[in-house]
Amino acid sequence: MHEKSIVLLNNAVRDELAAVHQYMYFHFHLDDQGYDLLSSLFRRIAIEEMTHVELLAERILFLKGEVIMEVGEPVKPIHDVAGMLQMACQLEESTILDYNRWANECSANADSVSKKIFEDLVAQEEIHYDQFDNEWDKVKQFGERYLALQSIERSKTISAGTAPAA
Repeated sequence: MHEKSIVLLNNAVRDELAAVHQYMYFHFHLDDQGYDLLSSLFRRIAIEEMTHVELLAERILFLKGEVIMEVGEPVKPIHDVAGMLQMACQLEESTILDYNRWANECSANADSVSKKIFEDLVAQEEIHYDQFDNEWDKVKQFGERYLALQSIERSKTISAGTAPAA
């Protein structure tokens, strides 16, 4: 009865897993470059995307479907901060459009619970988009000065002996 919803939910799993992989890749590289605040942002959002996968998987299983744990896209090796933030904004924007469309499809197929899941995820993805977009605006406005401040903050933390354990 809910075959279409299962397909859409699995599409979302695929996309969420791609975001998790991409954002963790960015997290590792930003951490390596000394940009702790941006690194933490990508890490936190990657973890939130993992919780989305769990929610989607639970719904698929409830509908008696098979959860397909395939990553939708390979990780793109972007190392510059502006490029990372731009890509993150694009990923979130695309996801928002898809989830809105998929919510309507679930509704048309008499699956109001999956519809609500997609609507709730849209709200969360909009928050992610806003966070990435705000950071991207700061990088565009202040450039290297903004990034240098993040590096200086890391140096202060390390000098004070309060650096987080690796």
